[in-house]
Amino acid sequence: MGIKTYRPYTETRRFQTGLTFDEITQAEPFKPLLEPKKRISGRNNKGRLTIWRRGGGHKRQYRVIDFRREKTGIEARVASIEYDPNRSAFISLLSYADGEKRYILCPKGLKLGDKVASGPQADIVVGNALPLKNIPAGTTIHNIELRQGKGGQLVRSAGGAAQLLSKEGDYAQVRLPSGEVRKIHIDCMASIGQVGNADHENVAVGKAGRTRWLGRRPTVRGVAKNPVDHPLGGGEGKTSGGRHPVTPWGQPTRGYKTRRNKLTGKFIVKRREKK
Repeated sequence: MGIKTYRPYTETRRFQTGLTFDEITQAEPFKPLLEPKKRISGRNNKGRLTIWRRGGGHKRQYRVIDFRREKTGIEARVASIEYDPNRSAFISLLSYADGEKRYILCPKGLKLGDKVASGPQADIVVGNALPLKNIPAGTTIHNIELRQGKGGQLVRSAGGAAQLLSKEGDYAQVRLPSGEVRKIHIDCMASIGQVGNADHENVAVGKAGRTRWLGRRPTVRGVAKNPVDHPLGGGEGKTSGGRHPVTPWGQPTRGYKTRRNKLTGKFIVKRREKK
């Protein structure tokens, strides 16, 4: 996958970049695996805005992704590699030997026509899914389950990769992309390899309209608002707020820890690295 630039016939085009989509082999999605995607635009069931800066954007259909990979013992062939508007990673359409078709996250290096399998007996090959107890230490993995049978929840975005460090007793230690080392049960499934489309983070949006296509509305600074709307608002002329950065509800930002989950805190061996 590469990054393409544009001829600067406008000032916004001068610094805008995009993906070449060399890996994409199919333009149209597989219709039986499509579902309607309702627009919520950041509003709750009463119609009130609860999440700001959302709305508009291009209409999308949801692609049903197989995060569980529970279809074991049946080999599948990669039928196509497609773009998914709902995520940063590309997706692959698998055609199983029994005729069923499913979407999975497309890992780096998976090509059209490759064979993919899942289950304890699968080989350590890119795209295969196995329990952590059957994966050797040091292997790069993605789409990792937190609970057995729930489906992959960790490391699913473009370019993401975790590393299986060690196994001791009923738990394996996995280093996540953030630098956090976490204990995960050895019966949980994980896919081999790194998530594809790693160049996604290198794309320069280039213009405001392109973010509006994605459904992101403009962000207004707190210091530019009125005192009734934000703790940093108000003042005569331009002010810097006069206090440390806070949320609209007065909670400190920039490093203030908000995690209060005591049930799963015992599984974190090492906290994530500060950027």
